[in-house]
Amino acid sequence: MPVIVVANPKGGVGKSTLATNIAGCLAAGGHAVMLGDVDRQQSSRQWLALRAGLAAPLPPIQGWDLGDDEIARPPKGVTHVVLDTPAGLHGKRLDAVLRVADRMLIPLQPSLFDIQATHAFVQALRAHRRGPEIKLGLVGMRVREHTRANEQLHQYLSTLPVPVVGWLRDTQNYVQLAARGLTLWDVAPSRVERDLEQWQPLAAWVR
Repeated sequence: MPVIVVANPKGGVGKSTLATNIAGCLAAGGHAVMLGDVDRQQSSRQWLALRAGLAAPLPPIQGWDLGDDEIARPPKGVTHVVLDTPAGLHGKRLDAVLRVADRMLIPLQPSLFDIQATHAFVQALRAHRRGPEIKLGLVGMRVREHTRANEQLHQYLSTLPVPVVGWLRDTQNYVQLAARGLTLWDVAPSRVERDLEQWQPLAAWVR
């Protein structure tokens, strides 16, 4: 059962947006998906609650299964797990996440602060004892084409020993869909055609 972790110690980089849409992508492909949240803010759990309240049938995405022993586990039958993580991920909590991770996506935005935080995080991951076993990928978030910040981000990421697997544009589509418990794969493709196009290499990496 592959476990895909979305992580970056910097807050506000789009981790929950990326995690929910990865889960939506896998669910739309017919996989039995669990979206887990190890963030105290529980953004993904709140999003799942919104999704569960919708009348229209959607590809199912499950949350943690809490047993009698109060330990959260993936529900039976799940084939793919997506984990959303908190800002400031380090130490024992990072160790716990890396113990179960098969793949990790690191989202970041075109800002100096994101670049600095991501640089240190990638170094920490590569130095970790499980680092060589985990497949890493970077995702540029809220990217605006033809801007200086975007050019600087491209230049910086080209220096890292981690592949860039996606560039996602700055659009209100993600905000509006998240507010309703939806993903790009839950609406008419014509509404989000450009975004689905950008997701093609990322979706291939995830699957």
